[in-house]
Amino acid sequence: MKSSNIGGQAVMEGVMMQANEKYAIAVRRANNEIDVSIHDCSRPDWLKKIRKVPFLRGVFNFVDSLVIGMKTLTYSANVLLQDEEAKEAQAEATDSPETKDTTIGGAEEEKTKDKEGGHGILLAGTVIVSLLFSIALFIILPWLASEGLRRFFHAGETLIVLIEGLIRIAIFLLYLFLVSRLEDIQRVFRYHGAEHKCINCIESGKLLTLENVRESSRLHRRCGTSFLFIVMLVSLILFMLIRISNPFARLGFRLLMLPVIAGISYEFIRLAGSSDNKCVMALSKPGMLLQKITTAEPDDQMIEVGIASVEGVFDWKNYLRENGVAVPEEKEQA
Repeated sequence: MKSSNIGGQAVMEGVMMQANEKYAIAVRRANNEIDVSIHDCSRPDWLKKIRKVPFLRGVFNFVDSLVIGMKTLTYSANVLLQDEEAKEAQAEATDSPETKDTTIGGAEEEKTKDKEGGHGILLAGTVIVSLLFSIALFIILPWLASEGLRRFFHAGETLIVLIEGLIRIAIFLLYLFLVSRLEDIQRVFRYHGAEHKCINCIESGKLLTLENVRESSRLHRRCGTSFLFIVMLVSLILFMLIRISNPFARLGFRLLMLPVIAGISYEFIRLAGSSDNKCVMALSKPGMLLQKITTAEPDDQMIEVGIASVEGVFDWKNYLRENGVAVPEEKEQA
């Protein structure tokens, strides 16, 4: 079947799905209910035109996904924090029955406005810090290691660049391994699995039901993990092809090439999501294997959250009908 073009990510105790200029965040709350929040992410016309240009759209989509990802993670964390604060307030009220709520409505509204204003600044700062951390870890650190090798070993340029690329991949794998050991992240990875299962379910032509999602694969070729691996591979090839003698110029070149690498990698992931070409599938294999680290099998409650997120922004029944799949008509309630 053709790609649904729906994408998403796991958040704290939930799943975000994005489609049709909207994204939905579904979070499992402390009372076991699923909180679904739908947000508009429509862009100005000039940006919509740029997002249709091959290679260039990859850069904008990468930044856009990073910003929305931070927003949704913050939102889900705030939902869980509200539940925790409500639980603590209830416990205090039980211990002190005479305690009364003296909060003034106007003052509370002012606090909310102040928080919203601060969130924008905090989000921008978080995105910038995340980008700088990624550049330092995956670009500057491998470059420093390769420059050190040049001083001690008289190896050829191709071998040095190859070692630099292998160091970058090794750091990436070590990072994934260490992060996967954290208990909270393990739950996020299970919701990541639920997100993939929901998308695979509808893209394989099945009804989006608990049973069908449960049987679907938790690995998907359009996953961000696969994208990051392709970024590593593309950077290795480009840095091998273009050689610069000055060490600081080499670093500058690597930094300047990041948008180009992101654009090429995005086009490959986009192609991989809708192609059965053997070469494309072979190149997708390493990224799919890495998803065995960044995804895990979800339980039924996690799958229900994923389904709720999909249904918040995507008419999967109409998608199946357009692809020739028979979808039972809903019975009208009396």
